[in-house]
Parts: sequence; C-alpha cells; structure tokens
Amino acid sequence: MLVCLFQLRAAQTLAEAVPWGRVAGKTAKAFPVAILGLFGTGAYMTSDVWTWSTGWIDVSIAGLVVLALQGPLVAEHTAKKLQGALRENGPGPLGRHALRMARHPGLWIVDLSNLGVVLGVVWDMTQKAGTASSIAAVVGGYLVGAAVALPFTRLPAEELAPATETAS
Repeated sequence: MLVCLFQLRAAQTLAEAVPWGRVAGKTAKAFPVAILGLFGTGAYMTSDVWTWSTGWIDVSIAGLVVLALQGPLVAEHTAKKLQGALRENGPGPLGRHALRMARHPGLWIVDLSNLGVVLGVVWDMTQKAGTASSIAAVVGGYLVGAAVALPFTRLPAEELAPATETAS
C-alpha cells in the first residue's frame, strides 16, 4: 500500500495515477484476510504457550482491532473519494482536487500509523513486556507513524499558490 501511495502522490496525469489506484484497491481487499490470519496464528500460540490474560497479548489484539477498523472506516472511505476525484479530473494532468486527494491524511496517516502499530505489536511479541510497556509500544508506533505521514500530506508550495492570470 505504501508503494501505491508514493506512486499516486508522484503521479502528474490520470494515466500515471490509475494503475496505482487499481493496485491499491486490490491490495486493500487482502487486509481482512491478513488480519484474520494474524489473529488465528496468535490465538493458536496463545492457547498453546501463553494465556489470554497476558497483558501484551491483550494489547496486541487491541492493535489488530485498530488495524481492522482504520482500514475500512477511514482509508477505504478516503480512497473512494480519491477515485471520484480522479474520475472528475478526466484524462490529462491532475488538477488541484485530485492532487490533494492523493495526499489526503486519511490515506497517509492510516497507512503509516498502521505500520507503526504493527511494529509495536511485533515489539510486544518479541519482548513480552508488561501491559504498560506494551501499550506504550503500540501507541508510540501509531503516533510515530502518523507524524512521519504528515509531510507526505502537504502539497508543494507552487500548488498552494493561487493561479495567476497572464496579461493579454
């Protein structure tokens, strides 16, 4: 998804943007399966080796819930708006609205904060820390991911400047 976002952000024409939008749409459909797979394997290991009352396991499950909710509720909704903006744009160079939608925080913050949550959960799994440390790892991963995403949501200065009319 991150590769798709960078390619969409770099696209200057509809022809450059559409293939990456299609790939992102197809990739997004795999996330529920991946989340269920992660939960299933984690549930097996928890039942076999650990207990369900272990703090870092509860925090990791909460992290999976965040992933499962952010994708469809925020990113998918924003992706549909991007799709609409690309349709409205039509062939040729991307207009201001389409460029803004390719940089929408609902795409970038969700994608990078989800990555941060996953890294926090992986840290929890490897360190088997206490509940407070596990929460800090997941929340910290989320916040770092969101902070890293912010610069990618900004339009270049020349796109923000009002259009100037040429003298005839």
